[in-house]
Amino acid sequence: MPASDHEFLNHYLACLLVVSSSEAVPVEQFLKLSQEQHRIQHNGEYTNPKWFIPNTLKYYVLLHDMSQGDEQRADSVYEDMKQRYGAQGCYLLKINSRTAAVGADEQIPDPWSQYLNKSSLQSQDQSEEPAPAPVVVNNTAVENNVGGTPEMDGHDSAENDGVSINSLDNTHPLQLDTASDTPGSLDSLRSVAVETKTTTVYTGVAAGTSHGACLTLKDHDRLRLFIQEFTFRGLLPHIEKNIRQLNDQLVSRKGLSRSLFSATKKWFGGGKVPEKSIAELKNTSGLLYPPEAPELQIRKMADLCFLVQHYELAYSCYHTAKKDFLSDQAMLYAAGALEMAAVSAFLQGGAPRPYPAHYMDTAIQTYRDVCKNKVLAERCALLSAEVLKSQAKYSDAATLLIKMTSEDSDLCSALLLEQAAHCFINMRNPMVRKFAFHMILAGHRFSKAGQKRHALRCYCQAMQVYKGKGWSLAEDHINFTIGRQSFTLRQPENAVSAFRHILTNDSQQTSTQQGAFLREYLYVYRNVPGVCEVALPQLPLPCINSSATRVYFGHERRLAEGEKQAATHVSLDQEFDRDLAAMWQDLEEQVVAAANRGVVPATFYPTQCCLNSQTDNLRFPLAVVEEPIIVEVAFRNPLKVPLVLSDLSLLWKFTLKDFSRPQPQDVMVGDAVTISNEKEAITPRTAQKDDIIATEVIPEFYLSSEETRVARLKLLPRQTGQLNILGLVYNLASTPSTGDSTINSNASQGPSATEGTSVRGRQDLEIQGPRLNQTKEEKTSVSHGPDRRLDPTITPPMPLLEVFFLQFPTALLCGEIRKAYVEFCNVSRIPLCGLRVASTHPDFFTFGSSSLATPLTPLSPTSFENCSAYKTLATPSGATPGSVTAVTLVSAADFGSGGGGVTGPGTGGKRVVEIPLGEGTLTPGESTQLPLWLRGPDQEGVHEINFLFYFESAEKGGKISHRVLRHTVFICASRSLSVRATACRSNTLPEEEREEEGKNGSMLVFVDMENINTSEAGVREFHIVQVSSSSKQWRLHKCINPAEDKDCKLTSRERGKLCFRATRCKPHEATSKALEKYTFADLSLGNEQIISSTTPCADFFFRRCQSSASWRPPIVVETQGRHSRSQGAGPGGGAEDITGVVRKCNEVDLDIIVLWKAFVVEDNKQVILEGQLHVALQTIGKEACSLTQKEEAQEMVLLKFKPELPPPMTRPSMEQLSHLIKTNLHYPESYSHPFIQKSLCMVPVTLTLSNCSLAHVDAIIDLRHKTTSPESLEVHGSFTWLGQTQYKLQLRAQEVMRLPLRAGFLHAGVYNLGTPRVFAKLADQGAMCETSQQTATPALIIINST
Repeated sequence: MPASDHEFLNHYLACLLVVSSSEAVPVEQFLKLSQEQHRIQHNGEYTNPKWFIPNTLKYYVLLHDMSQGDEQRADSVYEDMKQRYGAQGCYLLKINSRTAAVGADEQIPDPWSQYLNKSSLQSQDQSEEPAPAPVVVNNTAVENNVGGTPEMDGHDSAENDGVSINSLDNTHPLQLDTASDTPGSLDSLRSVAVETKTTTVYTGVAAGTSHGACLTLKDHDRLRLFIQEFTFRGLLPHIEKNIRQLNDQLVSRKGLSRSLFSATKKWFGGGKVPEKSIAELKNTSGLLYPPEAPELQIRKMADLCFLVQHYELAYSCYHTAKKDFLSDQAMLYAAGALEMAAVSAFLQGGAPRPYPAHYMDTAIQTYRDVCKNKVLAERCALLSAEVLKSQAKYSDAATLLIKMTSEDSDLCSALLLEQAAHCFINMRNPMVRKFAFHMILAGHRFSKAGQKRHALRCYCQAMQVYKGKGWSLAEDHINFTIGRQSFTLRQPENAVSAFRHILTNDSQQTSTQQGAFLREYLYVYRNVPGVCEVALPQLPLPCINSSATRVYFGHERRLAEGEKQAATHVSLDQEFDRDLAAMWQDLEEQVVAAANRGVVPATFYPTQCCLNSQTDNLRFPLAVVEEPIIVEVAFRNPLKVPLVLSDLSLLWKFTLKDFSRPQPQDVMVGDAVTISNEKEAITPRTAQKDDIIATEVIPEFYLSSEETRVARLKLLPRQTGQLNILGLVYNLASTPSTGDSTINSNASQGPSATEGTSVRGRQDLEIQGPRLNQTKEEKTSVSHGPDRRLDPTITPPMPLLEVFFLQFPTALLCGEIRKAYVEFCNVSRIPLCGLRVASTHPDFFTFGSSSLATPLTPLSPTSFENCSAYKTLATPSGATPGSVTAVTLVSAADFGSGGGGVTGPGTGGKRVVEIPLGEGTLTPGESTQLPLWLRGPDQEGVHEINFLFYFESAEKGGKISHRVLRHTVFICASRSLSVRATACRSNTLPEEEREEEGKNGSMLVFVDMENINTSEAGVREFHIVQVSSSSKQWRLHKCINPAEDKDCKLTSRERGKLCFRATRCKPHEATSKALEKYTFADLSLGNEQIISSTTPCADFFFRRCQSSASWRPPIVVETQGRHSRSQGAGPGGGAEDITGVVRKCNEVDLDIIVLWKAFVVEDNKQVILEGQLHVALQTIGKEACSLTQKEEAQEMVLLKFKPELPPPMTRPSMEQLSHLIKTNLHYPESYSHPFIQKSLCMVPVTLTLSNCSLAHVDAIIDLRHKTTSPESLEVHGSFTWLGQTQYKLQLRAQEVMRLPLRAGFLHAGVYNLGTPRVFAKLADQGAMCETSQQTATPALIIINST
């Protein structure tokens, strides 16, 4: 600051007169310099500099250069000086004791390094470039710059920002320039004298030359000694003398004036002078004291005491001067005294007096409001703030600094606001938000003042507070300003980073503001040189959900082709279902096991055509050359303005590998050639490397405001190797619209992409794998496994199958049979073989039996007209309806099934079917069509049926062993018929059968049928056209319905009942081979016979057995070994053998096949549907139904933590034991006896006992039982068995025994002979209770009297 008249702290106290010893007459030069100083001080031409006292100390210094001058001459001159000026008023200073050449190797420290600002040495090199846009600078800002002129532009201010602090001219942006422009100032003379040397000196500074290179350490000591001598021998004694003189003058002058003044005041005015307010003293600020005024002498004395750190005396003098100035209403002088009094009080040592803060407040207010001197007010405020901060009164300091801000000077206000912000952050409880807020204000004022570096620094410090606090609008403003300032200061990385934060965060700005941010961001990218030339930059928009990326391998399937319906397979339009994926994997394992002799290979890995975040991506997926790879990327536009992406494509890296050669070549990874399309992607629409990987380019991709949309990008590999998909490359453009308008058509998208600014960049697809959680280290740390879905291995060509369905229905009746066709097409260049299909519903379809050669039989006319799915024959003319028309032996292996419907481990499970191809292979481009029979599910509702087609390449040895094709259909099944069947044992004994077929035993089968169709499908009526049976032991013999009309018609809700006689198979049929064969017997009820032992009737029967094998009870096969074991079972025999023997006695194992036709009206036309229902009879007396009963929901069971007891041994039930023996009574129906002649009538009766089991049975016949119920006595008379009343017998396995009995009657009448009670038990099983055998129907006999 320039010197002022109201204070003397920066007035000169002494003057150093320096003359070189090389002068001819140094003493004359000293005399000239002394006269010049005297002239400057006492002549009125010079206003500056100002001198403290008239008698200024002159100190004479003779400077001697040791490297050049004569030292003896210098000493002699110095002796002359001591005689002339005294030893205390002069000094000989010797410097440059060494030359630069001699001491070049010595390392002497630079004595000026700690006093020079290092940043100023390089400021010339770091000066800013001109700003791209002109900056308007107000007059106040210009005034605060060095040498500022009204014509100064932003370019000059930017240069001053970097250069103003440098060099040796001591200029500063805040320095006042009023005094330096005065023509008579000493600074002007000095500037002229130094003008010619400035350039040279500055160049040396900029070049980094060291200072004081010729000074030795002894010279440094001489310099320090010179300063010490000057201070203690010259300056301090001079100050002490002046303080003493001033004190004496004040005592003499002030005492007289004060006594006169006080006497006058007492005489005229009386007491204390009333203090006046600042407003009243505004007009008295212009009072000036003469230099000899006693008030100024007090102030001089106070300043001298302050300079020598005599703060207590200084405070006393300042306080006295303050009172005098206030009495004289000299407010400028008073404010200065108040200011210095407060500082002196603060600096006092020992027990300091309290800091008078009100002194500073009064001084600031006086400077600002009364004296209108803003600079002095700001200086006073800064001093007071530092004092308050040293006393930890940061809140008061911040308040004081904020009060001093104004609109006059942006630079000064910025400094004050920044200091206030630091006060807030340094408080005991830091006020972080206030700090950030005032730093923003300071940065704004710095920006207005043209100080861009300081503005950027303030905004960056404030950003540390606002970042991540959820104040999105404030954060956006700060980032936007940081981006602009960084761009102006040529810091493109910081600018791009700041704009990226604006765009990637979920902004709450308006669409207009977001559009402006986006355009600014693109403008920065476009105007920063070299950003897009070497490598593509990472773009922040749009947001990409990398984990949602899906990859599809293979061609997109054709959905339909005319009447053909293509297999659904897998597509990107399907949502991933974990349960479905597990089901498909299970099917694939079954079909792979079937193709590999029942064993799943250790190298098996399930086929995954579509990879996503929920699939297993730990392995490298396998893709096939010349088959596309489709990558679906999910884009999200977080902004409220639309985005247009153009020339969108994938970035990839490819390593060539030849899999046809031996594998050890893969070890030489260094020799592999890696190819990438990154360089070609920098410039759009250039020639890509399509001979290796054909890359699809999407010309334009539009994203509306805040829209989430997926893009599907395609790659077509041409060679084998390892592919790595790196990311995306595209042009990002902003549209002129603000997001309120939506662009729909392609025509309107064209201009939008070209009008806005576009930038080409990339985004990498970085997918984080699943978290590892297996080992202890993985559980305690956060580590993720690899995700290989974007790194497919391209393998050699493989066959490709397409499947089409013709005449495939969508709705069927339960059990309905329909014929469709399947077409298999090989659309690749490789032949395929090993075609198989696995399904979740194997009982739904069949391809027929190729091994069973059916003779060509004449078809009936009705079958030909209605295109029946069955093989039918016309019923022979002589055949009786309801009788057996055909009996056929069929092996289950002919229909792809094992014995009894249970498949062995080598068949690959019960769901896999081999598809018959002509020559076993399908050549490239070949297609074949096969018939497919379908049967409606037994349960009504919508059924999801899945097919998995499996095929292999005819060329073995590839990386992919097989391929699969999926297909899913939905079938709506409607109710048709409900069939229930019951088997009962016939009362006739085998020996009484008249026909040959009944010699081995017979039983009755009752079949109940009900039409449960709800007429939703337009079904009018059902016709039961045939009933067939299939079993290894039994077959239907004939229908024994009493009705003559054998054709059973059932309309809605009608029921029908059929009764059949079943016989055992012929003994000669039960050979060892026949044990594995089923006997099919057809009983036709109409005019044509359906051959049930051929496709498709037998196929669905055996498939029904396969699907029901899980819930059917195990079938005990009749063998001689079991017979011998059961026969020899003693008391210790196992209960399992006993249970098996008893169950075998009641077992039937007869399957009933009911074939029906339904008449349906569709589109005013009658259509005939046909189908078949199956009923499995297992046990005598137990009803079986074609519809499986729904399982009741299990009740919630409490958890049991104790181990459960082992299940008890299963014992035969009483009902099972009651069927061990079949009884029959043989007697005449009527008997005549002359009761008059002989009162007792004896009738012979034969009781026949038949052992139905395969073990020895002990039987007890008790004849003592008599009917005691009165109802039976009313109907039947009473009689008596004659002879032995109880028999104990033992029957061997299946033995028939006849027991002759006699019954005695006393009267004629009707009698019931069925009174004998038969008890049976298995032999040698005494622990088991005897069980009463079921009695037959009442045996009535008529006794006539003659």
